[in-house]
Amino acid sequence: MYVNADFSLPAIVTPATYQWHPSPQAGVERVMLDRVGAEVARATSIVRYAPQSSFPRHQHPGGEEILVLSGTFSDETQDYPAGWYLRNPPGSAHRPSSAEGAVIFVKLCQMQPSETTALRVDTNDPARWSQEQGGAICSLYSDKFESVWLQRLQPRQPMPAARTASMELLVLQGALLNAGQRYDSGSWLRFPAGLCPTLQAGDEGATVYVKTVPAACRTLGVDSENGPQRGPFLPDSPPIPKSDMLPAQGLAT
Repeated sequence: MYVNADFSLPAIVTPATYQWHPSPQAGVERVMLDRVGAEVARATSIVRYAPQSSFPRHQHPGGEEILVLSGTFSDETQDYPAGWYLRNPPGSAHRPSSAEGAVIFVKLCQMQPSETTALRVDTNDPARWSQEQGGAICSLYSDKFESVWLQRLQPRQPMPAARTASMELLVLQGALLNAGQRYDSGSWLRFPAGLCPTLQAGDEGATVYVKTVPAACRTLGVDSENGPQRGPFLPDSPPIPKSDMLPAQGLAT
């Protein structure tokens, strides 16, 4: 399955265009933001756990990145309320669940094999935040392949744009504005290197999840001219026919 799988093109999904799909586990649904693969896939999703839902214990061959958006997400070791950021490295395993229900932002099969340490960050902790040029920053993870942080913008403050890296954004609070378009909380935006438009916070400000990937670190996806492309963020998997590609949701023109 392909969803927003051509990484040479911008992709935008807003809450108004969310399409919830059942997962193999009862009580767990997901919105596919981008996806290359079937059930085991390089994927970015919004996942919703109903109260008392869970997944069987499973491994993450390419790693798993999680940001808890609402409710409380749990595994065998800890409960994670909204605001917690998790990185489970390649080869790790867990049994996720939620007693009260939760919504999480999840990225699968997008880590390097060299990443071997689990990471837990409570972004609610004021000590995690620092004032830098461009607003308040909560650094989450950084290496030569990717940088991840939360950015808090004041009302009408411009969003700093990456010029030499692809940029992925998830609006957590408030809204981002661009050319008459408003991207409210829950909006997901992905731009190739050099194609990020001028964005600014709305009148209420904005808090945004940000990931940048240097242009040299090409992710696996579908090139609009050359078909499936393999990159460093996904283990080998068989090519998928373009006929299986789903149309982009809410793609800006």
